[in-house]
Amino acid sequence: MEEHVQHTTTLNQGISLYIHIPFCKTKCPYCDFNTYQGIESLIDPYIEAFTREVQSWGKALDHPRVNTIFLGGGTPSYLPTGHIAKILNTVGSSFEVATGAECTLEANPGDLRQGALGQLLEAGVNRLSIGVQSLDDSLLSMLGRRHTAAEVEDGYKMAVDAGFQSINMDLIYGLPHQTMAQWEHTLDRMLEMRPPHLSLYCLTLEGGTPMESWVNQGSLPEPDLDLAADMYIIAEKVLGRAGYHHYEISNWAMDGFECAHNLVYWQNGPYLGVGPGAHSSLHGYRFWDVLSPRIYIEQANRWASQVSGPVGILDGSILSGIPVVGEVESIDSRLEMAETMFLGLRLLDGFSIDSFKNRFNQDPSELYGPQFKELVELGLLDHSDGTFSLTNKGCLLANQVFIRFLD
Repeated sequence: MEEHVQHTTTLNQGISLYIHIPFCKTKCPYCDFNTYQGIESLIDPYIEAFTREVQSWGKALDHPRVNTIFLGGGTPSYLPTGHIAKILNTVGSSFEVATGAECTLEANPGDLRQGALGQLLEAGVNRLSIGVQSLDDSLLSMLGRRHTAAEVEDGYKMAVDAGFQSINMDLIYGLPHQTMAQWEHTLDRMLEMRPPHLSLYCLTLEGGTPMESWVNQGSLPEPDLDLAADMYIIAEKVLGRAGYHHYEISNWAMDGFECAHNLVYWQNGPYLGVGPGAHSSLHGYRFWDVLSPRIYIEQANRWASQVSGPVGILDGSILSGIPVVGEVESIDSRLEMAETMFLGLRLLDGFSIDSFKNRFNQDPSELYGPQFKELVELGLLDHSDGTFSLTNKGCLLANQVFIRFLD
């Protein structure tokens, strides 16, 4: 068996923490995340179970430093702010949270209220990620969103007035029925608000979702992939002229407002996921919690009665014995290097050859020479100043780039 490169490392540089909130008031028809509506009776038991899982991980990992925190879902803003405060207090007592750590909370625009926003700041949330998706009410209705375009603008203003300086707005393009005029209108209105960060995602029809069924049945048209590509190109031009740095395939930011938490994912760093279905990557293993919120609550409480102290460096047998962990995947050095390559190439400033050498003591130009040569010849990669980076064409065909490193 190949060596797990991360087995020889420690968590001395800290980890990132993802917290999964599985509750939604309504579930959007395009969403395939592990989220649920109509299970509000489980909110309080979930908070208690979450508290026990976090405390258990704190003991098992010997209280490492947490550099970033991300509360995702689901709809974290659907929870009462007192629950968010309890969650973050538990994290603070179970881990060493870095001074000034970025702490992001995903929010629905309609959930944003002045008093609640102030309470979130007091609890330790210092970054909001607002699920806008569109500023066209007809498209919002098709997407099953429970907010209007007007509520987006009102909510953003309230967040700024409350004191939030770091705010992301999520948008989706390539939607059924979406026209270029609607997309340009949304971008124009975004630029009037000028949030410091924007995430733009092309719609993916996920298997088993209602939206996929509607398209298959003909009640919605197939998304136009050529039009979606044109929308991406227009966004890149418009946002670039407005002063946004296109730092990752789907993400633009004003200087200093890049998402520190997501950068850990793209740099293939260590992170811990807590909550039903949350994924982790530590010590050469990827693992994730059980999916069912009810089973999660039972297993988190069970583990709390078992864990007594640090377990040392994690391995497959230890992870498989943790009741809350649903599945474990071993990441050998070859796969870790490949994932580090293609995740790093998502960052448009370029993938550093030296950083790869320092991490793995191997030259990526030698490991992936044929792939680099082919991708440069195809016009999908640039190579200069010790870096490889996606071209504009490469951004549109990124999956064709990334799969080369997994072959």
